[in-house]
Amino acid sequence: MALKLNVPDISCNHCAETITESIQVVEPNAKINIDVNAKIVTVESSASAESIRQAIVAAGYTIDGEQ
Repeated sequence: MALKLNVPDISCNHCAETITESIQVVEPNAKINIDVNAKIVTVESSASAESIRQAIVAAGYTIDGEQ
């Protein structure tokens, strides 16, 4: 499953690292790409979309829809 999420709180590479680490807790084998400038998180994972969203929110970020 490929999931593209708008995460408007992303402002730097540290944010991207924090989100990546949170997603990897849920799915260690997830392929994660974060475009800091576009504020887009793309995740390829066998985990559910909801569990990926919850991991991002638990890391302290908001999700502003899917692409």
